[in-house]
Amino acid sequence: MENNKDTFNYTYSAKQQDEIKAIRKKYAVSDPEDKMERLRKLDGSVVQKATTAALILGIIGALIMGSGMSLVMTDIGSALGIENPLFIGIPVGIVGLILVSFAYPVYNHIVKKEREKIAPEIIRLTDELMK
Repeated sequence: MENNKDTFNYTYSAKQQDEIKAIRKKYAVSDPEDKMERLRKLDGSVVQKATTAALILGIIGALIMGSGMSLVMTDIGSALGIENPLFIGIPVGIVGLILVSFAYPVYNHIVKKEREKIAPEIIRLTDELMK
């Protein structure tokens, strides 16, 4: 006796296969990250944190410095009821200038601290990848 079963095979197109894989990836238990991708993320996180902090400090300093300049160079001081805005505007501008000038040292400090913090993990990953 011969086993004759009618079978039906259907293959999805490449576009549908990609979509199926993308949906499956969302629901599948994720495998451990690729080591190279983990290394890139760790390295990028150091610079990203430092850049964010330096930008925030620089922007705040620039706004304060601009406020001081506006007091000195425009009629805003007299509109606010300040008799001599020069004496208030210059110190405010100097404070803003000091904050802006601290942005780069803050960036370097945060990069250094973050690199010290993740150095063991980076060394471990690079050792595994170089084998």
